[in-house]
Amino acid sequence: MDRPQLLDAITRLFSVTPVVALLGPRQVGKTTTARQYIDAQVGDFNRGLNYFDLEDPVARARLENPMLALAGLTGLVVIDEIQRAPELFAPLRVLADREGNACKFLILGSASRDLIRQGSETLAGRIAFLEIPPFSGHEFESGAAEKLWLRGGFPRSFLAESDDLSWEWRRQYIRTFLERDIPQLGIRIPAESIRRLWLMLSHYHGQVLNSSELGKSLGISDTTASHYVDVLAGTFMVRRLSPWHANTKKRQVKRPKIYFRDSGVFHFLAGIPSMEALLTNPKLGASWEGFALEETIRRHQASVEEVYFWAVHGQAELDLLIVKDGRRIGFEFKYGDAPKLSRSMRQALEILDLDELQVVCPGAQDYALADNISVRGLSGESP
Repeated sequence: MDRPQLLDAITRLFSVTPVVALLGPRQVGKTTTARQYIDAQVGDFNRGLNYFDLEDPVARARLENPMLALAGLTGLVVIDEIQRAPELFAPLRVLADREGNACKFLILGSASRDLIRQGSETLAGRIAFLEIPPFSGHEFESGAAEKLWLRGGFPRSFLAESDDLSWEWRRQYIRTFLERDIPQLGIRIPAESIRRLWLMLSHYHGQVLNSSELGKSLGISDTTASHYVDVLAGTFMVRRLSPWHANTKKRQVKRPKIYFRDSGVFHFLAGIPSMEALLTNPKLGASWEGFALEETIRRHQASVEEVYFWAVHGQAELDLLIVKDGRRIGFEFKYGDAPKLSRSMRQALEILDLDELQVVCPGAQDYALADNISVRGLSGESP
């Protein structure tokens, strides 16, 4: 599939930095996006010399002396799976700083900036990061929303010929992630430990995370449990949503909430293979909340530093708060046809000084509930 908005973003970022990093989970479409960008750079790319796939032993051998291999190249240089060779960031800094630099570097990685620390530190001021997410609802006609919710946005899962084949793809993906991808990042955690944690987190999806309780359930320390969650967050598998602390005397929730970033992965771990099974499952509401939350964050192009939740113990709460461009927009996610105005919504609007509050539900209907509080259908055109 063509994703022109990503190609436009790469072009825009190259106008301000010589290095652009495409980050995202494996099999999400980073390499496809890079190849589409390459195809648009006719006359500015030598496929034989300028593309380095670090999973290819030949490419790894070519980069054993990176300055020798890269210094003579011009135009666009692509380095795929950069997390396998973080030592390349130092020579990239030297090359990016050359007077009259004739190269732009497009690097692809299956880990976040936090896990590729050397990149963000060594190339500070020279690199821009672009997250390549799974497919999102705004990339399809509205009729695809239910399929996207069930299967998730990984291209091969979403585009599979049947729900059964999509399910099998996710089974193999999770196995490969645990047994190969995690070790390749240099993270020495037994695959079975991460698998158990992942399964346990499926019960916490959409809830406040208690690392101590999680550690006791798994027979590990809360510090170790928190580290394991960091790994899953750093590989784009889960989102740790931070709490927002308002200026109020009320007792606010201070622990983060946890969400699976892909609904299809969550459904596999929760044992939900079909839409029929989902609609009768007790996790229906949590599943919808996580799916709608990710869709909303992507539509608003909000970074991890711009998204929060808010809750007061036993009282008001807000599923998502986006603080961006000088505005505060709140979101509640309701799986239902006709959400109603609640006291909690009014409290959130007032205490958090929101510019507006949107109640997001399935479908495409948009209508007002009160001043600055409205219902928005997730499959509608309104962001």
